[in-house]
Amino acid sequence: MFRSPTYGKMEIGQIPDRILTFYRDHRKYESPVRIIIGTDSQNFDDTKIVCVIAVVCEGHGGIFFYEITRQPLIRDVRTKLHVETNDSLQLAEELVGIMENDGKYEELYLNCPIAIHVDAGNSTNGKTKELIPELVGWIRACGYDCSVKPDSFVASTIADRISK
Repeated sequence: MFRSPTYGKMEIGQIPDRILTFYRDHRKYESPVRIIIGTDSQNFDDTKIVCVIAVVCEGHGGIFFYEITRQPLIRDVRTKLHVETNDSLQLAEELVGIMENDGKYEELYLNCPIAIHVDAGNSTNGKTKELIPELVGWIRACGYDCSVKPDSFVASTIADRISK
């Protein structure tokens, strides 16, 4: 079950309608509308994983939807980032599948590319720097654009805040 601060609880199948409405309402601004998926996780007694679908019209706002799942504690940073990336890719594929199979989303599918944001950065003291090439390569091999910190705001800001 997904949640949205704007629309409340909804199933994944309802989200493309909300994205399409946002897209049509924001075309007038002549700024691109982007669909961005990002995931972050935090360790508690278990690992809380938050996947976010954000829809952004630069300079004119956005909306987002998120899903919270939990799984047994993941201590290893590499494993956590692989789980987060895999969850983002699976969500992207599910969203693409819905849009590809219904003609009413053709305009959305053709004009709003999906990107993946990864909660990994190039900080010299960071634990994730060495993982970036493999994660970015994996995402690009799946056909999606990719951003890492400091440009990965969906994972490092939206998902991060919800996961805490």
